Amino acid sequence: MSTAPFRLASTVLGTPDPPGLAAFYVELLGWRYRDDDHDADPEWVVIKPPHGEGDTGLSFQLETEHVPPVWPAGPGGQQMQLHLDIEVGEDLDGAVAWAESLGATQAAYQPQDLVRVMLDPAGHPFCLFAPGG
Repeated sequence: MSTAPFRLASTVLGTPDPPGLAAFYVELLGWRYRDDDHDADPEWVVIKPPHGEGDTGLSFQLETEHVPPVWPAGPGGQQMQLHLDIEVGEDLDGAVAWAESLGATQAAYQPQDLVRVMLDPAGHPFCLFAPGG
């Protein structure tokens, strides 16, 4: 096989509260639930961008023993395995305030002026960035 017939469908985030974390990202990103009955399965929720069925999405999977990663990583701490980069336009401070109003917090360590490292309600790091960040 010279070309894999694969397509990345979703990035999966583990959380003790899949519906709650999905609701956070629906509001933060302006996305939609993939399924009308997204409340039917409290262990797995999928969201997608609003502009097409074929787009890669985010999925939220129940992990009852979820341990939030540590940012920045330190010896012996749960290390970040991945993070989401979210472009916000010119108003980085406004984007941070919006994310905080939804339940995110700013990480204590901020390495760049045009980027804000945030933690979602389950403790997953994500970055909000302005142009040039």
